[in-house]
Amino acid sequence: MTIEEKIATAETRIFKAVFPHATNHYDTLFGGTAMSLMDEVAFITATRFSRKRMVTVSSDRIDFTRPIPGGTIIELIGRVAHVGNTSLKVNVEVWIEEMYSEIREKAINGSFTFVALDEHKRPVAVF
Repeated sequence: MTIEEKIATAETRIFKAVFPHATNHYDTLFGGTAMSLMDEVAFITATRFSRKRMVTVSSDRIDFTRPIPGGTIIELIGRVAHVGNTSLKVNVEVWIEEMYSEIREKAINGSFTFVALDEHKRPVAVF
């Protein structure tokens, strides 16, 4: 499989409902919860690409452009953006979908860097 094919097949999409336990005092998704969900999707994407043990080494940038109201659905999309020797970068987008309409808009964008490790926790090639 080519690197482009591996990147395409590693794309990960997860949907979640934003319930009250995940919101803050403004009834919007708590930022820390959003970042945790994004890291999880990024991890799954990195693992699906490399099929190696992956660890997060940085969250390079996370831009919160819209608040995510409680009572909405979010879609998290992870895509491999860059492949290095032992590391790779995954971009994650978070989209808001209103439950009872067709309205959909991007709310958060972020990138995460991962390193592949062997059984001795030493870096190994990701591809």
